[in-house]
Amino acid sequence: MRIISGKLKARRLRAPKNLPVRPTTDMAKEALFNILNNQYYFDSITVIDLFTGTGNISYEFASRGTKTIYAVDANFNCIKFINTTAKELELDIITYKSDVYKFLEKTPLEADIIFADPPYDFELEKFLEIIETVFTKKMLKNDGVLIIEHSKHTDLTTHAKHSYDKRYGGNVFSFFENSTEEETEN
Repeated sequence: MRIISGKLKARRLRAPKNLPVRPTTDMAKEALFNILNNQYYFDSITVIDLFTGTGNISYEFASRGTKTIYAVDANFNCIKFINTTAKELELDIITYKSDVYKFLEKTPLEADIIFADPPYDFELEKFLEIIETVFTKKMLKNDGVLIIEHSKHTDLTTHAKHSYDKRYGGNVFSFFENSTEEETEN
């Protein structure tokens, strides 16, 4: 995996082969960050990276200047790899070794961007639980977005908070945003 842009642009990172992960492809990651780059100032946002795996998305945000990043994963070796890599690269990434659903229920954190990359083989209900918890707990700041990466075989478009999808090969990014009352009424 490599960092696409920012102060660590083109930096290649090698994760241990024994990690139970499927990192976001470089092509999909570059496309995602092109979208986000037009909507956010990376140096002034807070990010929560759920099911962070290798930390691929967290490194990209950090390279682009994001100062507050929370990376959450249940796997000890993933968290260990992120902590080691972040230290080597002098990146401030705060890690939580936790089941994502327990983390979501207990955390008081809010973020501008919440990115979730759960296993592609999750049941639809598990994806919907992420969305419901984020919005019920009001975890997104004003103009915040929840982005869920999933397979093209998972359809999240019927959820009321769904805004749009972007597809890249077999990868899909579904975007969920708060609607303002004015938008809801019209």
